[in-house]
Amino acid sequence: MNEQRQSQRLDRRNFLTLSVTAGAGLLLSSRTESQSLPAKNDDINVALLGVGSQGQVLLDACLKIPGLRFRAVCDIWTEYNQARAARILDKYGHKVNTYEDYRDMLNDEKELDAVIIATPDFWHADQTIDCMNAGLHVYCEKEMSNSLEKAKQMVQTARESGKLLQIGHQRRSNPRYIHCYDKLIQEAKILGRITTINAQWNRAVQPDLGWPRKYVLPPAVLKKYGYGSMTRFRNWRWYRNLGGGPIVDLGSHQIDIFNWFLGANPGSVFASGGTDYYDKATHQWYDSVMAIFEYKTKENIVRAFYQTLTTNSNQGYYENFMGDQGTLYISESAGRGGVYREQSAPDWQKWVNIEYINNPVEAKKPEDNVTLDVRETVAPPEYGIPVEFNDPYHKPHLENFFNTIRGKDTLNCPADAGYETAVTVLKVNQAVESGLKLKYEPNEFYI
Repeated sequence: MNEQRQSQRLDRRNFLTLSVTAGAGLLLSSRTESQSLPAKNDDINVALLGVGSQGQVLLDACLKIPGLRFRAVCDIWTEYNQARAARILDKYGHKVNTYEDYRDMLNDEKELDAVIIATPDFWHADQTIDCMNAGLHVYCEKEMSNSLEKAKQMVQTARESGKLLQIGHQRRSNPRYIHCYDKLIQEAKILGRITTINAQWNRAVQPDLGWPRKYVLPPAVLKKYGYGSMTRFRNWRWYRNLGGGPIVDLGSHQIDIFNWFLGANPGSVFASGGTDYYDKATHQWYDSVMAIFEYKTKENIVRAFYQTLTTNSNQGYYENFMGDQGTLYISESAGRGGVYREQSAPDWQKWVNIEYINNPVEAKKPEDNVTLDVRETVAPPEYGIPVEFNDPYHKPHLENFFNTIRGKDTLNCPADAGYETAVTVLKVNQAVESGLKLKYEPNEFYI
């Protein structure tokens, strides 16, 4: 019986890799009654490990992707997170087994192809390595790890096992970002020489997360999985042995775009920050950080400023790439973004929306003669980014992962790329603590 099941598993996996055609799979739709989905040979069997807020976001996106069959859900908060996810999946026709300990899941589940890991950062490395060694492809949320040594082990295990490891920097699969990188920056070079980057992610003051009293985890369970209390379990991002603070939790997404769009890693970073607002007993990481990176590209030095605030949400989150011919303003928020053309730049109309967003009739065009007082400047005209994207933010990145499993694509953020970003971001906290300008050695980014 075991030999027969193993044979079936291998046959199906071979089919996934070699024979899946575009559009194959089963489209999942909302159901009012629980019913089991009929199996297809090209379905990908998936487990979800960690179903907190981020795990729920990924689950919601996955339920819009054809050809997935959830087999297992694992979360230590069994009566709350785990039970909620199981109910949702049951509604969509996925009959799942539930687990508290992921090691039990790996021992029991023999039909899995892939696992999505959305647990706290300090668990990522051990869980990812164990899952790849168990023969599974892994989608792991960023940050890869709080420890660069463990992040290295993740990369090495991916190489040795031959399993796919996608890191959850989802902007790398966002069609608006891909268009801006491929078409506007690389092909058209409409920014000219990029000289400066400004970016931020600001959030308003928020209370620490609480929990329903009837769902308190037993102390023994909290201790087993590395948490000293329910407060630490619920607010792990603020504790040094569990998360990396806002610069890692938020900044990592955007600093990753610095590296990608510039095609380079930074040479140095200087940063200022502190726990200036919250109680340092419960918020061990800095609540505000401002960092300046220096990149050496093929053309020049690029200075990149990044800030993350957790006390004021002004202007939210965005990235601003500035060159001598134009500026790209982009955000993961689909309603924001534009391209601004300097007067001296060549014609852009082939690459961006022809009409200006602001005052298309009255805005002066580049060929118009304009006489300026030496103290005056004219705001560059604004063009839209000609790509519409209204799907859940994480859906394209997950689709890229699953399509790569099927042999139809390549990973947009493989382990090596995720590692380079981890090196870049984790040093920011070190720079804050030291008060010094820290250098990156080129060999730090490679394994």
